[in-house]
This record gives sequence, structure tokens and C-alpha cells, in this order.
Amino acid sequence: MSLLDIAPVVPVVVIDDLETAVPLARALVSGGLPVIEVTLRTPVALEAIRRIAAEVPEAVIGAGTVRTARDVAASVEAGSKFLVSPGSTAALVDAMEDGGVPFLAGVATASEVMALAERGLTEMKFFPAEAAGGLPYLKSLGGPLPDVRFCPTGGIRLATAPDYLALPNVGCVGGTWLTPADALASGDYARIEKLAAEAAALRPAA
Repeated sequence: MSLLDIAPVVPVVVIDDLETAVPLARALVSGGLPVIEVTLRTPVALEAIRRIAAEVPEAVIGAGTVRTARDVAASVEAGSKFLVSPGSTAALVDAMEDGGVPFLAGVATASEVMALAERGLTEMKFFPAEAAGGLPYLKSLGGPLPDVRFCPTGGIRLATAPDYLALPNVGCVGGTWLTPADALASGDYARIEKLAAEAAALRPAA
């Protein structure tokens, strides 16, 4: 199954405290969101991926903010089942293609979409979604590029996610609202599970 079809929302997670990684992942999975993107923005991110991969096998754990070939190798070694990049260069896409796991390369313009499509890629991350044109832009891309589907990420909220998901070229959205910093700091995983359940209900399970 495509990454875009597993769940309507992919939690985009920044983990600062390693001890929150496993309970956070369990809460998201219990809420109905098994696909989890841990961004490589903190020193503990790779170890967080490693722990989630080992202790929460029902999670489809992946690495986000992948920017270099070194990131690709380290993420796969840690147990990432998919990769997500904020943008795309030829060298990075080469590395991700060699990584052996599914990936969503980041795009923000029609030319970038076409460049990846020329390589045979039809599923991409649209980032930063709201800042790069949001719903109108994605809708416009669907006309000349109907065979490409996106996971838009960046500035999307629970209230706006349904509008994105209604577009035929959007398979899922990435969201940061599912793991509020105060909930993580206080260990309120019940709240995170509730937020995940609300997001999972945006699209009935297949």
C-alpha cells in the first residue's frame, strides 16, 4: 500500500526528550495514526526512531527533514520505514532511491514536480503547504499534472485538513498539531491519543 493511503494524517513529530518517543508513538497508533514522521531536527531523533521501530512494531515509523545522503543512510540504519525530505535535489533523490525504502521528496513548484515525475516518481511531499500556495495551488497543479499525488505539510490544522483531503491529488496531509509541546512536557498521552483519533476520523479506514 502507498504511504499516502494508510492514514489521512501523518503526524510530523519533533522529539526533544528521548523518553517521550515510545509512549508518544503508542498514543498515536492507538488513536488510529500508525504512520509517524520523526523529523531529524534534534540530537535524539535517530535514537527515537530506533526505539520506536524496536518497541512499537505496529507503527510505520519514518524520518523527516532528510537533507543529505548521510541522513538517508543513518535513518534507514535506525529502522526508518520511509523517508521524507523538505525539498529535492538530484543528489538527495539519488540517495533516497538507493535507500531501499519508500520516500516522499519535497516539492513546492510545478518545475520541481515535473523534475521528479521525469524520474518516474508520482508521490511527493508538498511543502511548505500553506506558505507555498495551499489549496488553490494544489488544485491548479491537478490540471496539468493529474497523475501526481501529494502529502501537503506545513501550516495545516485539523480545521483545514478536510479541505486538503477532498482534493483528488492529495492522499494524506502532514500535521504538527497532534503532538502539542505542553502535552509532551506533561506526559498527557491521553490527549495525544484523542487528537490522533480526531484526525484518523477525517477519512474512514479502508
